[in-house]
Amino acid sequence: MSEATEEPKAHVARVQELLEAVCVELRRRGRDHDRSKLLSPEVEVFEEFTGKLRGCTYGSEEYRGYLEAMRPALVHHYRENEHHPEHFAFGVADMSLLVLIEMFCDWKAASERHADGDLVRSIEVNTPRFGITKQVVQILKATASGMRGW
Repeated sequence: MSEATEEPKAHVARVQELLEAVCVELRRRGRDHDRSKLLSPEVEVFEEFTGKLRGCTYGSEEYRGYLEAMRPALVHHYRENEHHPEHFAFGVADMSLLVLIEMFCDWKAASERHADGDLVRSIEVNTPRFGITKQVVQILKATASGMRGW
């Protein structure tokens, strides 16, 4: 084979290696996701409020009241889990792409807990809440609409 055909093959192989490295990191994030919720001081608070949160509309006054009541546990949770915008000084803007993917999946799973949950609506509620740029919002919405089986 000539150099002209070897270079594209090498490029394809390298991209495959890099994508596999991303997959390995995402699998690790999946294994470690929200482990702090299973330990004190979070577990007790999440046991008390998970059912209450399920029964309310995301972003509503009632929802915000529950978050306020959960504040001590949430401060700990946000400190321990970088997929939350509150973890960073500049929120989503400080996140890596892989952290952003974890956040996106977390929002999707959280939206499924609410009777009236909807991922796109969650993105819209969280846009002003976290000061997310229009470009990132568009990426999140395009990803939500492009996910098969969601």
